[in-house]
Amino acid sequence: MTETAHQDILVHTEAGVCTITFNRVDKKNSITQTMYAALAEALRSAAIDEAVRVVVIQGDATVFSAGNDIGDFLARQSGQPLTQEAPVFQFLHALADFPKPLIAAVAGPAVGIGTTMLLHCDLVYAGDNAAFSLPFVNLGLCPEAASSLLLPRLMGYHRAAEALMLGEPFMAEAALEVGLVNRVVPPTEVNAYAQSQAAKLAAKPMSALIETKRLMKAGQRDAIKAQMATEGESFSRMLVEPAAREAFTAFMEKRKPDFSKC
Repeated sequence: MTETAHQDILVHTEAGVCTITFNRVDKKNSITQTMYAALAEALRSAAIDEAVRVVVIQGDATVFSAGNDIGDFLARQSGQPLTQEAPVFQFLHALADFPKPLIAAVAGPAVGIGTTMLLHCDLVYAGDNAAFSLPFVNLGLCPEAASSLLLPRLMGYHRAAEALMLGEPFMAEAALEVGLVNRVVPPTEVNAYAQSQAAKLAAKPMSALIETKRLMKAGQRDAIKAQMATEGESFSRMLVEPAAREAFTAFMEKRKPDFSKC
């Protein structure tokens, strides 16, 4: 058994299963840039650690992740362009490149990247309180994590357009219907259920699992990387445009944004 800890990201490995836990419940598991760096490092380490056969990403029974910590994001960016070297992109690339089985256990809100990261997981289990939302447009931004490519493929164009353009939450049963999640269970059971599935995978031949995942994803890896890069360029540009500035200012001032001139 091995265990490492960042204050807000816990990494625990036992019996072939590496569990990465969001540990910032008081802030709804919103993700800071330091947390993104820790997540990227945890995934890179798990990819080459022979003791790790499966990775589980989980949150709390009440919340998976509220997405980016906007205050931290604004303080660190200070109006500067977001490059592919930024911790958030390092995490997304580590996620997309991860060669071993990757499971997510989701309960409560999964906002922004809290939802888009699931598109790169092999199995996703949700509590019946899970609420998925993609509010990028509402922040004056565009999708990330290749979600503008993967969501239409998964959900169909019109459902993806509704999710990405309106940014309104959809619940676990709807996510199950469109194939974003594999199974819905009570929120207090979702982490344990994901662990039981991880144990099943850890007992299987690793070479066969890795090759099966590689073959399933072989036809889309290049397209995913290209879409991530394209989205990243647009995201970085839009961060410093009037709509995003108004959205972030309104968020910090706890008021409704006014996009009438954006």
